[in-house]
Amino acid sequence: MRKIAIVGAGESGAQLALGLQRDGYAVTLLSDRSAAQIRTGKVMSSQCMFSTALDAEAQLGTALTEFYGSGSVPEIDSIQLRVEADEPIEWQAPLDGPARSIDQRIKSALWIETFVSNGGDFRIEKVTPRMLEELARDYELVIVSTGKGEIGQIFPRDKAKSPFDRPQRVLALNYVKPDGGAAAGATDASPDSNPSGGDAIRMSMAPGVGEFFTFPGLTVSGPCRMMVFEGVVGGPMDRWTDVGTPEEQLGRSLEILREHFPHEAENFATAELTDSGATLLGRITPTVRSAVGELGNGSLVFGLGDAVLLNDPLTGQGSNNATLAAKYYLDSIVRRGQQPFDRAWMERTFDEFWRGWGQWAVEWTNDLLKPRRDHQKTLLREAAEHPALAASIVGGFDDPRTSYPWWFDPTAAADSMQARKEEDTSVFDVRDFRGALGQFATGVTVVTTVAADGRKVGMTANSFTSVSMEPPLVLWCPSKRAPSLGDFEDATHFAINILASDQHVLSRQFATPATDKFAGTETTEGIAGVPLLDGAVATFQCRTVSRHDAGDHVIYVGEVESYNYDGGAPLVFHAGKYHATASHPDF
Repeated sequence: MRKIAIVGAGESGAQLALGLQRDGYAVTLLSDRSAAQIRTGKVMSSQCMFSTALDAEAQLGTALTEFYGSGSVPEIDSIQLRVEADEPIEWQAPLDGPARSIDQRIKSALWIETFVSNGGDFRIEKVTPRMLEELARDYELVIVSTGKGEIGQIFPRDKAKSPFDRPQRVLALNYVKPDGGAAAGATDASPDSNPSGGDAIRMSMAPGVGEFFTFPGLTVSGPCRMMVFEGVVGGPMDRWTDVGTPEEQLGRSLEILREHFPHEAENFATAELTDSGATLLGRITPTVRSAVGELGNGSLVFGLGDAVLLNDPLTGQGSNNATLAAKYYLDSIVRRGQQPFDRAWMERTFDEFWRGWGQWAVEWTNDLLKPRRDHQKTLLREAAEHPALAASIVGGFDDPRTSYPWWFDPTAAADSMQARKEEDTSVFDVRDFRGALGQFATGVTVVTTVAADGRKVGMTANSFTSVSMEPPLVLWCPSKRAPSLGDFEDATHFAINILASDQHVLSRQFATPATDKFAGTETTEGIAGVPLLDGAVATFQCRTVSRHDAGDHVIYVGEVESYNYDGGAPLVFHAGKYHATASHPDF
C-alpha cells in the first residue's frame, strides 16, 4: 500500500485525501486546525461551485449531496450582470448547469470527519519546512495544498504564467442572513428579478471602482447570502483599513453599496451577519508557482491548489480550480501504479492540469481584473439584446475554456457575436436542440493533419462514423468556424484518433484554441506526415476523397489507407459529459 502525506485540509487537500483513501492508498492528512476549529472559525472564501467542478466533486466522491436534497443549498441557475455607465448595461443569462455554494467551513470539517471515520490518519500540526523533510523520508509522496506560511515559499514563482506582482483588488466578504431585510428576501423570491424562477448570482461592475456580487448559499448557521466586494486597489472602494470589528465591516459595506451600487443597497438595508466569523478582508496577488518544491535535504514535495495556483476571487474560480486539480492529481497518481513519484512525473501531472484547465481559468480571471477593451465592451452591450451571446459570456464562469478565443481577440469576438445572433433566429432553441442531440452517446476523437508549413494540426470531434466497407470510407464533420478548417482543406490526408477512456485531458486540450495543442503529447508520424496520437484505442489514416457543404459544417469523407487498433476502453461522451464504458447489467 503506497504511503502519501497531504499537508492542508482545504478544498483540494481534503478531497484528494478522500479520493486516495477510497482507492486504497495509505494517506496521512495534516492540518493546522481540527474539524471543530474550522467549523467555528472565520469564513475562508466566497466559494461558488459551478457545474463542471460539481461533476468533479461527484467523481471524487466528495459531493455533500445530503444537503442538496434538503433544499438548504439553493440551485443557482443564472447570472445577472450589470455594468455601471451613463446608460447601464444590464442582462441575465442561464448557466448550462446549476451552481451551488456551501461554506468551506462546513465542507472542510465534514471532509476531515469523513476521512477520520473511514480510518484515515489525521494529524493537527503546523507544518514547517523542517517537518516536510521528515515527512519526505517517511512517505513516498508529500503533497502541499496550502500556501500559508513558510512552506508556501518552497515553490518558486512562475512569472510567465501570471504576471502580477501585487494585489489587483482589495477583497471584503460578508455572510448575511437571507432575511436580513425585506428587500433582500424579496429580491431572491421575486419572479421579476429572475425570470427563470431559480436563484441567480447578481454581479455589478463599476469601471475604475470595482465589483460587487452576491449569491445564496449555506453557512454554519443555515441559509445565507454572500456579499463580495472587489475594490480596485487605491480606488474609491479601497476603504477597509480602519475597519476593526465584523459589525464595522458590514456598516462600511452598506456605505459602499449606497455610494457605488445603489440598485443593490436597498436589498441589504437591514442585513445582519450570520455569525461572529462571517467576515473576511484581504488582498490577494494572483500567483502561479512551480509545482515542484525542493527541500533543504534535496527531497521533493508536490504543490497542489492554492500552494501553486492562487486566483483573485473575482470570477469565483478558487474552489473550482482546487477541486479540478484534486481530480487531475488523483487520476495521475492512480495511473502511476507502482512507479516512483519523481520530478518528471510531478511536472507532467501539473502541466496536464495547467494545459487542461488551470491556464484558462488564470488567463480569464486575470483579464477581467484589467479594464475592458473596446471589443469586450461591445460584447457586453450586445449581450443585452442577444440571449445566446449573453449565455456564452456566462458560460465562462463554469468553464473558462469556452471563452477562447473570442473574449480576447477582436476578430474572433466579431465572428462569435455573429454566430450567437444567428442562434437567436434559429428554428429551434439551439441550446435545447444541442441538449437533445447530446442524448446520442458517442466516442470521442481527435482528428489530425499536417499544415502546408509543417505544423501539426488537430481538433476534437465526435461527429465521426463509418460510411462504407468497400471501399473503406469514414466521415467527420468540422464546423465552418473552426480555426484550423483551412489547414484541413489544404491537406490531402487526415487521421481519426479514437481516444481512450483515460485521454479526456487530450479531448479538452484539442477542443480549446491554443498556440500549440500538441504540447505535452506523444505522437508518431503517419501517412503524408500526419501526426498520430499515442495511446489512442484506434487510429484511421485517411485520404480525403470528398467534401460536402452541410449548413454550418462541412462533411469530410476519407478513404482509409491504413488503420490500427490495440483495443482498450474508449472515452464516451453523453449529455455534455465524459463517461467510461461498462457492460450492461442485463447481459
